[in-house]
Amino acid sequence: MLSLLCPASAAHAYDDALQARQDAETRAAIAAAERAELLARLPPATSKPLSGAVELRQFGAAGLVKAFDLARQLAGDVCSALPADRKTSVYEPGATQGILAARLVQDAIERFGDDLGRQNKLLQQAIDAHAPQGSKAGLILPALSAVPATLRAAADLSALFKTDVGVEGLAYGEGARSLFVTALARQCPDKVAGLGAGYLGELDAKPYDSLLAKVRSLATQRGELANRTALVQRLADAAKGDEKKELAALAAVGGTLLKSADAFIDSLRAGETGERSPLFNAARYLGYAARTRDMLVLDFDLRLEGMTIVKDNLFSGQRLRLAGVAFLWYRLHEPNGALRLADTVRRMTAPVEVDLRGDAVGGAFWGGTEQARK
Repeated sequence: MLSLLCPASAAHAYDDALQARQDAETRAAIAAAERAELLARLPPATSKPLSGAVELRQFGAAGLVKAFDLARQLAGDVCSALPADRKTSVYEPGATQGILAARLVQDAIERFGDDLGRQNKLLQQAIDAHAPQGSKAGLILPALSAVPATLRAAADLSALFKTDVGVEGLAYGEGARSLFVTALARQCPDKVAGLGAGYLGELDAKPYDSLLAKVRSLATQRGELANRTALVQRLADAAKGDEKKELAALAAVGGTLLKSADAFIDSLRAGETGERSPLFNAARYLGYAARTRDMLVLDFDLRLEGMTIVKDNLFSGQRLRLAGVAFLWYRLHEPNGALRLADTVRRMTAPVEVDLRGDAVGGAFWGGTEQARK
């Protein structure tokens, strides 16, 4: 057929075919360029953002807001269960150990004072019997006994307060216990008096003054013991024979007692404050023990968890959901350990959605003040 066409017609047909091919290539190149531009604007296919990505790191603490609210609700439940005719103190291992150690310190001071008084009395009897004007007929020298070994072993009473007792929280952290106790005291201050942690009344001067008076009495008795021991030593120097040996032995025992008294009084650290001073710590815990005497004891365990879910969507943006979970089990005891009541409580809040672009949940959620007053 081409042979039948004239040369001019064949050339024209060839030009049309070539132009059509060039137009097709141009359209394909433009389409490829537009597709590449669209792909460049979209994130990589491996991130898959269109299905929503869960991310907790940006708002990890936000869920604790709901756990915080749950702790206040649980405090109200426990307040309702506490009896109205008796005050309640919260059991805290650290405070309990402090009270027991403080009682040991007080007992040690009193027993040491009794021992020094007895030794002084015996030394005075020996002095009266061996003085030139005393009668030696039928004399039996008193046998001074050393300070009890239990007190000598506890001369450094600081060791009673060196143990660090702490309570570890779960999920919410160590603040969960303090949060619950504070909420408990806020909701029923007429029922709860002793919180067992924080300020225990160390500014109350009465317990410290009472212990300090006992220490001053020890110092006075120690001085009297030193004077009598020195006098017995002088009598021993003037005596002869068996009497000299007996008096010298008596003076030696008195010297040993003086060293024990010095070590004991020094261990009390009466001129210091803080955990290194047994006297200061003992006064602090004795005051707290006096205020919580005969109260019921509340022992509890609490677990608070806050759940935070953030969905990040390419087209709808971020969506935040918060929920809280709380588990509480508690026991109420008499001071002697008898059980009054026990219960277990759990709470779980429905997820609350927070619009990060607005205030869909209302102002009470953000501030918490309205809920706190209810």
